[in-house]
Amino acid sequence: MLRSPVVDADFGLTDEQRAVAGTVRSFAAERVAPAAASNEDRHAFPRELFAELGRMGLCGIPFEEAYGGGGLDDLTYLVVLEELARGSLPLAVALSVHHLCAYGLHAFGSPELKHRLLPGLLSGDRLGAYALSEATSGSDAASLRTRAERVGAGGWRLTGTKRFITHGGEADVYLVMARTGGPGAGGISALAVEAGSPGLSFGKLEQKMGWGASPMRELVFDGCEVPEANLVGEEGRGFSVALSALDGGRLGIAACSVGLATAAFEASVAFASAREQFGAAVASFEGIQFVLADMATQIEAARRLYREAARLRDAGGDVSLAASMAKLFASDVAMHVATDAVQVHGGYGYVREYPVERYFREAKALQIVEGTNQIQRMLIGRRVTSVTSTVSTTT
Repeated sequence: MLRSPVVDADFGLTDEQRAVAGTVRSFAAERVAPAAASNEDRHAFPRELFAELGRMGLCGIPFEEAYGGGGLDDLTYLVVLEELARGSLPLAVALSVHHLCAYGLHAFGSPELKHRLLPGLLSGDRLGAYALSEATSGSDAASLRTRAERVGAGGWRLTGTKRFITHGGEADVYLVMARTGGPGAGGISALAVEAGSPGLSFGKLEQKMGWGASPMRELVFDGCEVPEANLVGEEGRGFSVALSALDGGRLGIAACSVGLATAAFEASVAFASAREQFGAAVASFEGIQFVLADMATQIEAARRLYREAARLRDAGGDVSLAASMAKLFASDVAMHVATDAVQVHGGYGYVREYPVERYFREAKALQIVEGTNQIQRMLIGRRVTSVTSTVSTTT
């Protein structure tokens, strides 16, 4: 992988964080990137590479050591996602989604549930998934219809479907939000559903524009049996579990966006430096230099935005607004940079021989997952106008 001689991607990191970033950067270049195009074409989830992440201690970075985690900070975890995404966005997204499941269990699960499920997840031996979206409740997640009913005192019976679930059919543990009470957010609970549970089945593999190496299927619950002990947090508090996990998920997508954008930028610099037209390297043309300058500036701004949000999260602050801003800006940057990367490559950018064609398709989904960018603007707008209203009534 080309390294920019100008921008220091490790700016602001501690020596320990720089060391982790360097290790993952080498792993991504040597083991991940060479297989990325093949995995995409074959729609093959790189489970063995994911297991290698576990053996490297990267599947449980910000979680307690008592459960097999690394006991490190969220910033270190997000830097790992950024570096992985430079080699393969689907693998980085796999770790981010896995983290959503593990976070919900770690933050809200009972001690018994955490001791039973977290060690396998944090070691990478087991794969996690996060199941919130349904066919009729995507952005309006609180209107979900999947229902869990008590079965005596022994557990729950799940009925319904979940749509667009990453790792569907591949995961070992699913963090599922289901309705256990009345309408609205207060009637939702979270349950840990393990693969092989009676009544759990899967729909067809979704054929997507990109992310072929990231399996996505519908989850079908036909009276699926879930033990009482697998309730995550208190009954009726599942929406809080979902939203808390999503704060981290949005930062994860921001970091992945920066990684993908960096890969597209570096590919563009390399191509423009090698490609000659009119007797000179394309990189010497002012028009191309301006495009590359904008790419570099946008990427660096997105990187600093998500890292400052991570520092806020590590300090125990309210990160919801910062996470929405980071996800919104970074994923828009990824789409913009990937689009310009195709343009810099000209006709070569439109053929699969060059990776920017894949980056372009992959970037689009970043503006959709973990809450569309329209939803992020709505959330940010509500916070901004709330502050404005408060100020105007007190002056």
